[in-house]
Amino acid sequence: MSEESLHLVCPHCSTVNRIFAQKLKDSPNCGHCKKPLFNGEPAELTAANFDRHIARNDLPVVVDFWAPWCGPCRMMAPNFHQAAIDLEPYARLVKVNTEAEQPLAARFNIRSIPTLAIFKNGREIARQSGALDLGSLKRWIQPHLKQG
Repeated sequence: MSEESLHLVCPHCSTVNRIFAQKLKDSPNCGHCKKPLFNGEPAELTAANFDRHIARNDLPVVVDFWAPWCGPCRMMAPNFHQAAIDLEPYARLVKVNTEAEQPLAARFNIRSIPTLAIFKNGREIARQSGALDLGSLKRWIQPHLKQG
């Protein structure tokens, strides 16, 4: 692998970090807050940090648009969490609570939940509505991974 560097947005402080691609598996930490850039947890995004995470991450960003009152969303949550564990550091998985972030849901025309969207280079490249089991979720994400 070459000396390709990637930009990764910290899930804790939203600082943009530059990491060499071959160092992804070495559990890199944020240069600003010193917390792990990958922790096996989907990051909770808000209107305040959404655009930075979508536009500045060089990895694909998988967004789960969900709401706490949604039964299928709650059923899929453990699968989404496990997918974050399994697919890091080749994708960033994040969640957007559409109840708390209604302008984001409207901006992306979220009509039903859960809705999953994959973003690359700031653009939406795939969308899937409805709850998925872990295998189906990973198979849907896999073709969009940076590597791995």
